[in-house]
Amino acid sequence: MARGILRIFLGAAPGVGKTYSMLEEGHVQAAAGVDVVAGIVLDHGREQTRAQLEGLEQLPTKTVGYRGSDFEELDVAALLARRPALALVDEYAHSNVPGAGNAKRWQDVEELLAAGIDVYSTVNVQHLASLADVVEAITGVRQQETVPDDVVRRAEQIELVDIPPELLRQRLSAGNVYAKDLVDAAMANYFRLGNLTALRELALLWLADRVEEGVAKYRESHGIEASWPTRERVVVGLSGGAEGEFLLRRAARILSRVSGGELMAVHIPRSDGVAGSVPLALEGQRQLVTDLGGSYHSVGGEGTARALLDFARSVGATQIVIGISRRKPLLGVLARPGVGARVVRDAGDIDVHMVPHPLGGKSGLRFSRGDLNRGRVIVGFALAALLPVLVQLGTGELSLQLTMLIQFAATIAVALVGGLWPAVVAAVWSSLLLNFYSAPPLGTLTISDPENLLALLVFLIVAVAVALAVDQSARRSREANRASAEAATLSELARGILASQDTVQVFLEQVREHFGMRSVALFTGLGGGPGRRGGGPDGDHGGWLPDASVGESPPQSPDAADNVLEISDHWMLGLSGRILPGSDRRLLAAFGAHLIALEQREALTLTQREYQQLAQDNKIRTSVLRAVSHDLRTPLAGIKLAVSSLRQNDVQFSAEDEAELLATIEHYSDRMDALVGNLLDMSRLSADMVSPVLGPVTWQDVLPAALHGVPSGRIRRDLPANMPPVEADPGLLERVIANIVENAVKYAPDSDVLLVGAVGGSGSATVAGRPASELRVVDHGKGVPAEHVMAMFRPFQRLDDVSYGAAGGTGVGLGLAVAKGFTEIMGGVLEAEMTPGGGLTMVIRLPLSTGITTTGNGRGNA
Repeated sequence: MARGILRIFLGAAPGVGKTYSMLEEGHVQAAAGVDVVAGIVLDHGREQTRAQLEGLEQLPTKTVGYRGSDFEELDVAALLARRPALALVDEYAHSNVPGAGNAKRWQDVEELLAAGIDVYSTVNVQHLASLADVVEAITGVRQQETVPDDVVRRAEQIELVDIPPELLRQRLSAGNVYAKDLVDAAMANYFRLGNLTALRELALLWLADRVEEGVAKYRESHGIEASWPTRERVVVGLSGGAEGEFLLRRAARILSRVSGGELMAVHIPRSDGVAGSVPLALEGQRQLVTDLGGSYHSVGGEGTARALLDFARSVGATQIVIGISRRKPLLGVLARPGVGARVVRDAGDIDVHMVPHPLGGKSGLRFSRGDLNRGRVIVGFALAALLPVLVQLGTGELSLQLTMLIQFAATIAVALVGGLWPAVVAAVWSSLLLNFYSAPPLGTLTISDPENLLALLVFLIVAVAVALAVDQSARRSREANRASAEAATLSELARGILASQDTVQVFLEQVREHFGMRSVALFTGLGGGPGRRGGGPDGDHGGWLPDASVGESPPQSPDAADNVLEISDHWMLGLSGRILPGSDRRLLAAFGAHLIALEQREALTLTQREYQQLAQDNKIRTSVLRAVSHDLRTPLAGIKLAVSSLRQNDVQFSAEDEAELLATIEHYSDRMDALVGNLLDMSRLSADMVSPVLGPVTWQDVLPAALHGVPSGRIRRDLPANMPPVEADPGLLERVIANIVENAVKYAPDSDVLLVGAVGGSGSATVAGRPASELRVVDHGKGVPAEHVMAMFRPFQRLDDVSYGAAGGTGVGLGLAVAKGFTEIMGGVLEAEMTPGGGLTMVIRLPLSTGITTTGNGRGNA
């Protein structure tokens, strides 16, 4: 069955018209005869969107109950049974409420696509995982509801729904985005003009990257090697010397003249022994690249210039920045062309900047230590043909012995330049010339004197032996240089891995870059590694499953890869792009050893975290047992005593006494209920199982329930009537206020508790840069010493534990810990301040609502 096609309508912010455009395209497809069904479409109260939905078949949604509320979710089973040709599924990044099936809506969409159903969906740029932190820095809104970029990039079509920020704010002011009572708060917060402009730029840049990936695939499939300068990309070639910092700053200045450019630094370890990098300098340059907003890469290759150009073409570079040669000008004329000259010669349509630097033109001539490349061999054969003739012509009437010594020196010179076979040719050719021109009888190849014959044979043997020694020395030197380059590469690999969090992905990316591969994939078999999926039997390529990959079109099985390395019984590495030579395979095996070390380190880290969690759980368990043994025993004893008294048949209680005993039972039951509730809440917080359902809530909405059971005479309120709603979960906010007020009433028995409301307005009260609203719970008790304020919020800390001002505190000490945890989960802040004149003021600060609905485990897409 053919997989369905996914088309995503991408927007920069809520209200740009993603859902409207999706519905509009749905009508176009329906008019063309396509079977279109709306699986789930949210109009958010917008009349235009609701009107656009008319005329399309709508599948009933599935109602899921969660924490006392009903939520509408996509009915995947019903949609699969209906099997339309095209399904419209709104809010691709939405988190389903627990009990709805899949955790994320994009996973619902994957089921539809696997069944051959085409899907149209919508997503905002703030919900892309790679941009969540950037969006939070811009808007101050933490996006808990995200979708992996790779999932979105797999869509066959991505369409940007774009309108100018000014027009979006006009639509918002007209009430076409949110309800009238939410417009002012939205305009002052999320929908500020600067925010919308920055979000629009993010969306355009992200989509530009997606388009560029398509261009790269097209060039690869059509064999186009020429660079297409769709965006300015500057590649800086680093030799590992001190001049690298100078080159990076020059490249950054070049990029500062354009917008949307990209800086890449690449280091190519040399295997010819000419120049070695300085590790400390290279590490500093790696950090400088990161500080300048660029990326650092290390690639391998036989020739530095060729490897640099191959990398530049693979990333679509438009400019290359390299330093001028360190050789003095005169030596540059005598020696072979340097890396810079070869880059300029072969760069083609890539601009090359040869940048002067303080070290340029100040070094002497450096010879390659024994690298018998093809050029040297050719020169060696040329010298083998010419030099013996020139020596023979120059010696003239000299004796045979002296001429033989000079020819021997020439043969050694040929061996030093070209290696073994040019030297052998020179030795044979020299012996023939000596025999013909210097050994009597002259002019013939006949040798009359046996001593001359022996001398020529010794000359030939010694010349070949010297040439063989020179050749072996060159080969060993070349192997040592290659080993040094491989060691430098592995050292850079280790540094890059240690500086990263996602070590496996970094490892695979470095493998891909170093060997110049199109893609690299890690496969796991039966048993897997830590956190890996199982597969088939060992050695059976059909049983291996892809676990992680980088690059374009990664292989889905070891058989589909061009190169395969079995790292262990459970891990296999597959590389696609080209067939590796034997020398590179040896280095690849060393990379595999690094991967095993990485996996072992991750396993140890995971074990350490588990032990730490177990220690924390044991500490909490001990505190819970202590609380149960003391704080539960007291109310249970009181309830049992009251019930036993009421059940005595031989005692007649008056109505007043009976009411008092019943009140005692109710009081202790309330204490137990609060205690057990706090214990359960703390366990949920420790296990990260609290899922807030955020939405617009006013303080007045939750105060009646939060203050239930508190004597009305102890509470005074001073809240403005027109306070705007905050972004909160009503149930969690109720528990926060109830716990704080209960603490204030308990530990300030001689004081009223004052609730004061305030709004941040232009910025006096903020949360993560967003305007916020505050609720202050003020008492005039004994207060808390400043040095004990932080300890007050720890679990199982009671009044007397932190010298709160009284002795013999009751309760488990969880109220404030639970209140702080719930407040932070809702994106707010809970702080303690000293009350002027004595006492404690607890400040609950929550961001003002933007009108963006939040369901399940994070923020919804409005």
